[in-house]
Amino acid sequence: MKKLLTLTILIAAATFAKAQDLKANLATAKSSYSSGKLEDAHFALQQSLQELDITIGKEVLKLLPPKLDVLASDTKDDNVTANISFVGATIHRSYSNADKKATIEIVNNSPLLGTLNAFLTSPLLASLGSNGNSKVVKIQGYKSRLTKEEGSEGSKPSYRLEIPFSNALVTMTVNNTNENEMLAFANTLPLEKIAKLIQ
Repeated sequence: MKKLLTLTILIAAATFAKAQDLKANLATAKSSYSSGKLEDAHFALQQSLQELDITIGKEVLKLLPPKLDVLASDTKDDNVTANISFVGATIHRSYSNADKKATIEIVNNSPLLGTLNAFLTSPLLASLGSNGNSKVVKIQGYKSRLTKEEGSEGSKPSYRLEIPFSNALVTMTVNNTNENEMLAFANTLPLEKIAKLIQ
């Protein structure tokens, strides 16, 4: 435990030396651990990990493309927030033009991962949970679920694409679109780079 704590502190301190909150939390964790206040050390380490998740989330936003074909990113809407219970972060970016909007949400340690992975790997579950509007597709080698949601009368449908990584879920939603356009948008995302950064 002591080696793990020391290693965590050294890696975090070396990588993010400029983050004052991180330094303060790591110092608190070390001093609390040394004085036997394990609950305080645990809390300070959780705070440090949360700070790391938010910093990584901001780096992921830099990887996302500035445009999805004709949709420009709304960077003022970019957001990285810590998840509940100190585990992971949620990364958000929006894209839009006059008649179409797209959103990308990346949730680290998503509680939906287990259910989605079961759907993707079990033909029985996939057929039971499908209403004919969901199907399994591959995006850059990642097995994913594509769901069509009917639009209002006279408008094109919306699509939701869920791409699970080992510990994160990427969800892209686009309204007023078609399947080919949705898949083309998804194939512009640097998924491999994002997966390496957040795992």
